[in-house]
Amino acid sequence: MDTFVRDKLKQWGLNEFIQKFEDEEVDKDSLYCLEEKDILILIPKVGPRARFKEKLRMLKEEESKRNDGELCPKMCQQQEKDAPGLSKTLQSTSDTRKRKDAFQSDSSKDQPTEKKKRKTAISSDLSIFFSVKNLMAEVQAKLHNQEDTKVNNFLKTKIMNLETEKRELVGVFGKTGAGKTSLINAVIEEERLLPSGSLSACTSVMIKVEANRLNQKYEAEIEFITKEEWEDELSNRDQFLKDNEDQEKDEEYNDEYHDVVEKLSAIYGEDWKWKTTEQLMDHKYFREIPEFRQSIRKTLTCESAEALSAKMIKYTRSDTKQEGDEVVKRWYWPLVKCVTVRVPHTNFLQHVTLVDLPGNGDRNKSRDEMWKGIVGNCSTVWIVSEINRAAAERESWDILKSASSLLGNGGECRHIHFICTKSDVIEYSHNEAAVLDSILKRNMSAKESVRKEFNKLDRVKKHFNEGCFQVFTVSSKEFVKRKYLSPEYTEIPKLQEFLQNLNDCHSETSNYFSGANGILSLIQGAKSRNMGGENKDVCKELERNLSQQSDLIRYAMMENYKMFEKCLQEGVEKSKDSFEKILKNFLYPPRKSGRGFHRQLRKLVENKGVLKLKRGREKNFNTKLISLLTDSIDEEFRKTFPNDGKCGPIYGVINEFSLDVEGLKQKYSDVELQLVFLKNEEEQLKTKLTKLVRNGKKNIYNSLAKTAEENLLECYDKAAGFSGTGLLQNMRETIERHVHKSNNILFEKAKDEMLDLHSSLRTEILATLESTMKESIELSFKIDKDSIPDVSEELTRVQQLHEEFLKSS
Repeated sequence: MDTFVRDKLKQWGLNEFIQKFEDEEVDKDSLYCLEEKDILILIPKVGPRARFKEKLRMLKEEESKRNDGELCPKMCQQQEKDAPGLSKTLQSTSDTRKRKDAFQSDSSKDQPTEKKKRKTAISSDLSIFFSVKNLMAEVQAKLHNQEDTKVNNFLKTKIMNLETEKRELVGVFGKTGAGKTSLINAVIEEERLLPSGSLSACTSVMIKVEANRLNQKYEAEIEFITKEEWEDELSNRDQFLKDNEDQEKDEEYNDEYHDVVEKLSAIYGEDWKWKTTEQLMDHKYFREIPEFRQSIRKTLTCESAEALSAKMIKYTRSDTKQEGDEVVKRWYWPLVKCVTVRVPHTNFLQHVTLVDLPGNGDRNKSRDEMWKGIVGNCSTVWIVSEINRAAAERESWDILKSASSLLGNGGECRHIHFICTKSDVIEYSHNEAAVLDSILKRNMSAKESVRKEFNKLDRVKKHFNEGCFQVFTVSSKEFVKRKYLSPEYTEIPKLQEFLQNLNDCHSETSNYFSGANGILSLIQGAKSRNMGGENKDVCKELERNLSQQSDLIRYAMMENYKMFEKCLQEGVEKSKDSFEKILKNFLYPPRKSGRGFHRQLRKLVENKGVLKLKRGREKNFNTKLISLLTDSIDEEFRKTFPNDGKCGPIYGVINEFSLDVEGLKQKYSDVELQLVFLKNEEEQLKTKLTKLVRNGKKNIYNSLAKTAEENLLECYDKAAGFSGTGLLQNMRETIERHVHKSNNILFEKAKDEMLDLHSSLRTEILATLESTMKESIELSFKIDKDSIPDVSEELTRVQQLHEEFLKSS
């Protein structure tokens, strides 16, 4: 830190922050480039931060006058070099692709006008957002200087809650070699970001890709499994090898053995073969990753995508080849739970995260739980398959079948995109027109074949609304090289446009504006008028409207409860009649030898009824046993809780919720500003309730399998304890006896648990609705004007910025 910054902090009475500025290496040039988030880190306290921002603003104005209205070039250059942040983000992004070396081409200079407009609007959007945010920080500072009252605490909390984050997750599935990583690299226009290459290598961990909103670096944040989990895996290795010493080796065994060897060899080389679990946990094997031993996340930061890719490959890929020019001695992907990659200059990932997912979960418990959580939160899935076998590729459809309940009724997926990759791989001729014609004809044929295949999947389709399924035929290679196909024929721009539209659904600026305008309107409305009898009248009308609207929601949910009860009771009767057949088919599968099946059943009971297979779909006895109960409710459940969150008996009545604020404005013009606040509260409440229902319905749907698992735990534990002669028969008989004994209560209990959760959701919705709106109504008309600051200037400025925002959008 130079003397200029030190002197300024002393001059502004901020001596206590000199050391912090020195630690962060803030000099004269970078001082002018600080953005809101930087200042929050440097000066956490609101009061001093507000003083600093005001002094910095005045200093910038003085500097600007001395430089004919511009900050000196040196500052701008230094900002780009040393302190990349808001200002760099705000510069026009129309040259984004020129920054990405792999995608340089003349066509980047001729981007469509609409695309340039959109990028300019996003830059302006971000600038306006920070302007409004700064204004609200100043209002919060004013409130801190006022008396600490219930109303002031209410207002400060409202300001703190203005900034909300909602990310859309796009899950990307596909088998090894299908082109997932190349697809993601092409879509975000970073050809060298995610490692791809040899067929022997595959992505072995979940990788999230999103925009870096804090700086202009390429970053990877690595989350590890716990030391205890890894120690358990090492112990299971010994048990696995011991249990199968004298057993017949089938395909399933070979797959699992290969997984064990691959994981252990990646970290230990040959050492694992003769060392104990305790020896393999020695710190010497983890010197390069102290974060694993400390149970914290590791962050890699680079200036380029290529550099980051080289650094993180050992944490994401199963490969035995070299990393650049160096031989990788140790691969750490078996210890990694998830990697989050953050990329600069990617506008459509501001509120969207792409997730490269293993297709069928994971044998590791924590990774599998994370996988299920991510899949259940995906609003979109991309199923990736090579075009030459897209319709016939079993693995792609198995992924969709296995995950359909997690994505549909048990999740929030609204879009299923089947992406046929490598559309350029075709027999070429010297005639470019003939090549293009062949590619386009095959694309049309592939799309039609895939659609026909999807239409056969009745059990998958019942989870989703009509129109959710789309097919794309893409060529990542041609999008980069552009030898035969122009960009639009590669269909990568279609996917980019989809992501941009998904991103634009969550405008931070728009939401922040609404909230800020509502809060400032409430403060200024209370400040500019005296308390009167009219307040009591408008309060009574608002409370009456609230009571009526609450009754509508209560009635809609109670009627829906009755419908659920009817469907579930039918499912209970069918389940009681058919459970023996389900039990027999599961425990005595046709065309499966007893010697091979005993290993699968052993794994299943050890894993609470679930068997993860390397090939094919997961086997889940819990869901199989209650499948008829699930079938009985699926259709009604989808109609009740559609994943678009807009219609249906519950979402519909929530979206129609209204206190008739617009009508009351005409009748009570004196309190118009307070009613503006209540209107915003109404909209925020509907968003909150929609999220509440979305999360609640996942718990409701998944409760059937959870209840079955809880009921069967006793027999799983007992079956897992058998060994030696008669192992298979003992496990079978234990499960059979338990199911026969408990079938009369199992299905009834599953039904009752689902209905109880439905009732609990109704109670929570109504409680949230009434408590939130009653507090807002009460405090809106009981504010002592002497206890709150004047915010007339801030309100006017926010309204002006809102007009600018609407024009730029």
